[in-house]
Amino acid sequence: MAKPSRISLAEMARQSGSMLRRGDSAHFDQGLPPTLAELTESLFFSPGDGRIWMNDQRMLLWHSSAMGHLRRELIDTLGLDRARGLLTRAGYVAGARDAQLVRERWPEGDAAAVFMAGTRLHSLEGAVKVTPLSFDFDIDRGTYEGEFLWEHSSEDDEHISAYGLGTEPACWSQIGYATGYVTSLFGQLVVFREVECRSMGASVCRVVGRHAAAWSDVSEDLRYLQARDFRSLAETSPASATVVPAVVQPVAPDGGDRHEIVGASSAFNSACHQLARVARSQATVLFTGESGVGKEAFARRLHRISARADKPFLAVNCAAIPETLIESELFGVERGAYTGASSSRPGRFERADGGTLFLDEIGTLSLVSQGKLLRALQESEIERVGGTRTLRVDVRVVAATNVDLQAEVRAGRFREDLFYRLNVFPIHLPPLRERRDDIPLLMNHFLRRESLRHGRQLTGFTPRAVRAMLHYAFPGNIRELQNLIERGLISAEDGAPIDVAHMFRREQLSEETLLAIGAQGTLSAKPQASPGTLLETLRQQLGPSQPLSLPALEHQLLQETVAACKGNLAAAARQLGLTRAQLAYRLERAAAPGRRKPRGSPKGDAG
Repeated sequence: MAKPSRISLAEMARQSGSMLRRGDSAHFDQGLPPTLAELTESLFFSPGDGRIWMNDQRMLLWHSSAMGHLRRELIDTLGLDRARGLLTRAGYVAGARDAQLVRERWPEGDAAAVFMAGTRLHSLEGAVKVTPLSFDFDIDRGTYEGEFLWEHSSEDDEHISAYGLGTEPACWSQIGYATGYVTSLFGQLVVFREVECRSMGASVCRVVGRHAAAWSDVSEDLRYLQARDFRSLAETSPASATVVPAVVQPVAPDGGDRHEIVGASSAFNSACHQLARVARSQATVLFTGESGVGKEAFARRLHRISARADKPFLAVNCAAIPETLIESELFGVERGAYTGASSSRPGRFERADGGTLFLDEIGTLSLVSQGKLLRALQESEIERVGGTRTLRVDVRVVAATNVDLQAEVRAGRFREDLFYRLNVFPIHLPPLRERRDDIPLLMNHFLRRESLRHGRQLTGFTPRAVRAMLHYAFPGNIRELQNLIERGLISAEDGAPIDVAHMFRREQLSEETLLAIGAQGTLSAKPQASPGTLLETLRQQLGPSQPLSLPALEHQLLQETVAACKGNLAAAARQLGLTRAQLAYRLERAAAPGRRKPRGSPKGDAG
């Protein structure tokens, strides 16, 4: 009989777990990890360097009254609705980050315990005491239902102190937290609503959470959650003083929302706030960022919230037009200007008169074309090819590039004067890997849109698929995410969730992503034989006569995991379900077993 191939202890430990796919309050075991004690161990202080850590996420200890003061400033400055939107989205980011912490430290934990860890973290962080009344979820079917009591809400304390009792609930950031935490774990949008609140006179707050499809209408909830709907202090058009509707519309089957922008992360919010500020002006805007980050979508949004919203929006991909045709495309052509010009034709500048002209990949223009564009920008005048008349145009130019134009200027490939003319108000759009908090929102957005477009009915995503998306580098950014969702929707069966193999090809996934997915999501070319119990596998590896030394096995497991993570203790600790401080202590203890010393205060380090 052939001797089985050797695998590492870290690999065996990873393969030995299994993740439940459903849970309910009737069968929830509070003793399963992560327990409150284990979550508390993730929190430690590093007073010497002014940092507090929750595992490898930096935290802050802040006065509740200071948060209350900030809340009042937001309400009094922005108004109730906009302040509520900002705080709801901030809570969403916090919940998504805590979901990431739990997902990485307990990747194979019991599903109900992992979901309930959010309630415990919410309490541990001092926001509110959470008492579950009931919950029931099924990941495969895409259903979630939960009801909870919130006691001692810090938001209520500060809101009542400032404004007294009212008729609307006030736990805005906590609603955002619950939505962000469960949505990030569940793989599709789960919406929470506060049906009773202390700020309305109730003795305790009561909240209900359901998957989005179970609510009759979630447009009001999404109005506060999705950052694209509350970007501006000037959502009002200066010309017409008509308020732009801030309600999320149903997804159009024809892809009418194809250019919507969706997100709630801080990086996304920063770009959107800049967009809202410049929309009120007539300034030229330059969008920078990698390919696929949504530059055209932002440009269209800029047009929609500007005073030019009722005028044309035209987009031109400068890289897609041959150099010999770019001038006639932009400025138009007169009849007889060249062979084949049988009639006069207006260019994009004329057609966009009064509106917005979006010039994508502007760095690909030749120096000759750049000079003609510069004159049109400076003088607001154009001449058609072959024409003699000067035409006045009123066009707001918005440009975009995925290359460093300053480097192109230094290399002599881009005119310096044109660069400064375009760079009046630059907005950098972050890549998707820098706004991972938005991935669950984007996944749900594209799943709804593509389901309607293709006439499919799926229940969401498997936990493996969610983990893969959250760990994937997305070199193609949002465009690639959209394509993955569409591929998965076509490949999966109706009534079933989208799994890793429906979206990814093996060559797309790095070893780090494969490790995060788990043994059952590695897209192996052939099925792996069941390793049996961990004890049986160890016996096969070490031989029946070899004694099993627990300290030696632990030391080997620790060393292999640290080596696999290339010495990154924080990453190795996440793989083992430990804090970085716990891992460092165990390594030190294993290296010097005869020298035991009391555990000191761990020094915080992102590792």
